[in-house]
Amino acid sequence: MSTPEPHAPGTLQSFKRGHVGHVVFNNPRKFNAMNYDMWAALPQVMQDFVDDTDIRVIVLSGAGDKAFVSGADISQFDTMRTGDANIVYSQASEAGYAAVLDCPKPTVAQIQGICMGGGLGLALNCDVRICASNAKFRMPAGRLGLGYAFDGVKRFTEIVGVGHTADLFFSARIFDAHDALAMGLAKQVVVPEALSATVDDYTRTVCENAPLTLAAAKRALLELRKNPEQRDMALMQAMVNACFASQDYQEGRQAFAAKRPPVFNGH
Repeated sequence: MSTPEPHAPGTLQSFKRGHVGHVVFNNPRKFNAMNYDMWAALPQVMQDFVDDTDIRVIVLSGAGDKAFVSGADISQFDTMRTGDANIVYSQASEAGYAAVLDCPKPTVAQIQGICMGGGLGLALNCDVRICASNAKFRMPAGRLGLGYAFDGVKRFTEIVGVGHTADLFFSARIFDAHDALAMGLAKQVVVPEALSATVDDYTRTVCENAPLTLAAAKRALLELRKNPEQRDMALMQAMVNACFASQDYQEGRQAFAAKRPPVFNGH
């Protein structure tokens, strides 16, 4: 088991515990606001966990107890969000979003405190969101005068529906964890003191399941976001077939018959 090591503020922190990979947005003095370097590092951090065959689920969280991610680091707006520099910044942030959204392994957002703007976008790009009761959400694009890309708006509609998406963008209002639960943005809301343990329990449950089954289900979820004519049906069927041909399928049946917990190895 690896444990987190100290990192300079304004960076990403990553470590693994058992079969769980952890990505920590480490900028607590700015409520974990995302700067260019953090966006630029995110794809490689995610890819490292994708390539690690021991990792079965990835958890994204914010350093400290005040925020998940508060949005973009506005101190860089004058230097990184204007003119040609904005193109470079946008490419980095888009690649960061895509690394989470397109991850072939299950992803969980562990959210407490502030989760706004780009942080809300990152949370929505995860498969599951578990929140502390002190979480506060906002999509403030309308208060900043910036445009939000089509794919980002589409992702909101996939998670909370068109009506809630319209409300959140039009009003730019702050909403709490219980609102998030009611609109389907959050899977579960717990007291802040229980958040870490709740996420650990959830990921432990995920990790007890067959990795090939998880991979096939996640691939289907990714393909569902595509237009029907673009979906790789052959790949999905091959992944399903691989499940039935696996040692884990035999183990699952034997464990069920013997009334014991299965032990899966991903083969």
